[in-house]
Amino acid sequence: MQRRTFLTHVAATAGLAGLGLAREQAQGSKTMRITVRKSLERGRADLGWLDSRHTFSFAEYYDPRHMGFRSLRVINQDKVAPGAGFPTHPHRDMEIFSYVLEGALEHKDSMGNGRVLRPGEIQLMSAGRGVTHSEFNPAADKPLRFLQIWIQPDQRGLAPSYTEWKPTEELAAQRKVLVISPDGRDGSAAIHQDARVFRVKLGAGERVEHELEVGRGAWLQLISGSGKLNGVALAAGDGASTDDSGVLVLESSEPLEALLFDLA
Repeated sequence: MQRRTFLTHVAATAGLAGLGLAREQAQGSKTMRITVRKSLERGRADLGWLDSRHTFSFAEYYDPRHMGFRSLRVINQDKVAPGAGFPTHPHRDMEIFSYVLEGALEHKDSMGNGRVLRPGEIQLMSAGRGVTHSEFNPAADKPLRFLQIWIQPDQRGLAPSYTEWKPTEELAAQRKVLVISPDGRDGSAAIHQDARVFRVKLGAGERVEHELEVGRGAWLQLISGSGKLNGVALAAGDGASTDDSGVLVLESSEPLEALLFDLA
């Protein structure tokens, strides 16, 4: 399926988002239903130079049960071979961000931006009414691993824009850090959607809480390590979601890293 066709299809089928394995975990008097998207059940594209795992339907991988979650449309876990990458291609009407996990990501776009991002750094591009860009692994001997994530904007036809988030020494040490928000507060990258994205890092035996307000939904993407979300076990690559308000508690059984999406 071509990218532009895929975007049209996604917009039309958003109501099918978030189906999966539902589990319930009592938290005092409050029960929050946790839906798990297992890592091994994700779609996969192996192109030789690219090994990609798709949490939601993307390109040639299509599953009507997994079209996205609220405004969240794409979570691709990409591994790119040395010297390889995505040549210049177009996007429109989508908020696209990349979170670098290993190696280096070289970005160039039609707005004149040219950057090389390192692990722990985020680039956010608002495609708006149209932009082209490329993403490459500039290393000659090391792979690039990163998460490519698409979020649908709150309006179409915006002016394209680009922003970044880089952790300071203080932020890098925090367990839960706001990295993307609608207003760019606390140094976060600004997105055209009522979406807040947090980077979570826990040592073994640590925990972090997040209060989810009524009417909002949360998606947790576990990047590495293992732990429990409100008592539900998660392994690296797993996703977990809920549409229930209350307090989410993430506990680590070993050092872990995750992205937490709080979405309207």
